[in-house]
Amino acid sequence: MTADSVYIHVPFCIHRCGYCDFTVIAGRDDLIEHYLKCLELEIARSITSPQPVSTIFIGGGTPSYLPEPALQQLLTVVNEWFPLREDGEFSMECNPDGLTLDKIKILRSHSVNRISLGVQSFNPQHLETLERTHLAETINAVFAQLRDQHFANISLDLIFAVPGQTLSDWEADLKTVIALAPEHVSTYGLTFEKGTQFWTRRMKSQLIPAEDELEREMYSVAMTSLPAAGFQQYELSNFAQPGMECRHNQVYWQSAPYFGFGPGAASYLNGVRAMRHRSVTTWIRRVIAGESGIAETEVLNPEDRAREAVMLGLRQVAGIDLDQFQQQFSHPLPDLAPNAFDRLIEAQLLTLDQGKLRLTKTGRFIADSIMAEFL
Repeated sequence: MTADSVYIHVPFCIHRCGYCDFTVIAGRDDLIEHYLKCLELEIARSITSPQPVSTIFIGGGTPSYLPEPALQQLLTVVNEWFPLREDGEFSMECNPDGLTLDKIKILRSHSVNRISLGVQSFNPQHLETLERTHLAETINAVFAQLRDQHFANISLDLIFAVPGQTLSDWEADLKTVIALAPEHVSTYGLTFEKGTQFWTRRMKSQLIPAEDELEREMYSVAMTSLPAAGFQQYELSNFAQPGMECRHNQVYWQSAPYFGFGPGAASYLNGVRAMRHRSVTTWIRRVIAGESGIAETEVLNPEDRAREAVMLGLRQVAGIDLDQFQQQFSHPLPDLAPNAFDRLIEAQLLTLDQGKLRLTKTGRFIADSIMAEFL
């Protein structure tokens, strides 16, 4: 098995935010040493020898939460097992809180060349609602330090449709991000995932979601103001300056293979998706015992792979080349949902232009329901 990309999941955080549905563990720093040991064991059992790759993404959790010695150890393991090809992209998720200058220097010395910074908002009230502990001033200071250490590829994450957030609040966040001039901006509408604290609080009417029309308007403002400032939308939630698109995430959207290691991580190799255990303690216990950290696998047949590729491909603003799609999956894309295909084009939710199928701007507002037609 082989792939040109790898995802490493670091589950540790200082606090689990109420909206978070990822594999996260807080208050268990005693497990960090065991995690690092198990991560290297899992990698060594899976690939047996170093695998050069073009993209690396370390996500979480909060990878930058790790103490400096642990961060050094993590990056040393990744460097040894996954040497980055020349001109490769090495991304790491970081939070403004706790990202010290010494940690930034450690990242720089271990080939990390792209930082994804979890800003979420610059508004103190909305940061508090989202249970974020950093201040706007912290964001600015960390951003400046990253620039001082010659990080030339920085992405900032923002969340909209936060309870209590107004359209002018959102416009102010966008204006602040644009003024900072990062290379990449990700914007996500707040979701209330079942099992999270936010879901429970919503059920108890302690949190009131934004109205659908307001959320739609916020997304529309992002799709207008960010491109006007030079950030072209290349995926439903992602905007980048020319040539600064996240190459690792494009691997997912193009249905290409990738390695995945750590609790909760997924891998996709030879048409097989494997999911590691989401429980950090279960994953550690199994790996230490010499067992697989994989909780479940799914073998995708050719038609399933084609349908999933439509869902992922339509996330990209560039859309799907129908000829290339048929060559790759041996399925004409329209045949996967013939009635829906024609209906969605007629409704101007999809457009077919020069052999490429794309969501229209109107279609982006209801992308999930459109993509579901092909599953």
